[in-house]
Amino acid sequence: MPDDRLTSLSVVLPCHDEEDNVEAAIREASAAAADAAVRHEVLVVDDGSTDATARLAAAVAADDARVRVLTHDANRGYGAALRTGIAAARCDWILLTDADLQFDLSELGRFVEPARHHDVVVGFRLVRMDPVVRRVNAYAWNRLVGAVFDLDVRDVDCAFKLLRRDLAQRLELTADGAMISTELIARARLAGASIAELGVRHRPRVAGVQSGADPAVVLRAFRELRRIRTQLDGPPAPAPRTSEPPRPAAA
Repeated sequence: MPDDRLTSLSVVLPCHDEEDNVEAAIREASAAAADAAVRHEVLVVDDGSTDATARLAAAVAADDARVRVLTHDANRGYGAALRTGIAAARCDWILLTDADLQFDLSELGRFVEPARHHDVVVGFRLVRMDPVVRRVNAYAWNRLVGAVFDLDVRDVDCAFKLLRRDLAQRLELTADGAMISTELIARARLAGASIAELGVRHRPRVAGVQSGADPAVVLRAFRELRRIRTQLDGPPAPAPRTSEPPRPAAA
């Protein structure tokens, strides 16, 4: 019988101080990827963690060749971590998700069928399991970026996105912070990508600390929103250069 799974899949897990979650996140990602794809890899991008995240991830990688750990020597931001993972991916498809265990990655199997007919499959949280203030802020942010970038995606920041690697790696992504999700969808649209949406379950965070409401994170998001909107109104921006390439973590 023909195998109806994806040919190959890279799961990108950006992490910052997720020592309580990272091992379980890798296990869940690997199990979900094995069910959804013939071949897979898990890319853990440690974004300058100050706890044991990198060490714990490296220990898992030492026992599983399908797991790779990429490290930033300093905290560069969520967008920078995703860009590192996208650039390092080797498989035909990329799943962008988080290491905070707030998504049930076993739902990835439902994304395979729409992926046969679309370049990007974007999840949206059916019920968002976050504090009220965070939900209100997210609603306002979605309305704002939807209007500014003319997007009709319901939950642009949902960390459950499946997309073709060849598309992802040719997008000129520049955001270092939370704007990366909006930029990715906006640039994919401009590139002519077909996008499908699928509802996913959302879990409450049980360990670690959310940083989305941090004033510095919010300020960076608004600065990048303005910059990226200006870029998209003008000629294409050059591919970003990183002053310090990521290095594999020691096993």
